[in-house]
Amino acid sequence: MNDKMKLLDELNALRLKLQHIAEVRGSLTDPDVLAASEAADELIVSLQRMQKEELIRLRTGQ
Repeated sequence: MNDKMKLLDELNALRLKLQHIAEVRGSLTDPDVLAASEAADELIVSLQRMQKEELIRLRTGQ
């Protein structure tokens, strides 16, 4: 499995965890919810970076 697919799988698992924590805690401002949200944000930024690099490689023919 490539890095992009791993990150997408991680993001999906984290999304489910985030949803569960938010439901259990009943608050979107709970520290554990915020921590999971920040972790998801980091994964999203990594995926966006990978996507940008792929586009650049395609455009430059590398």
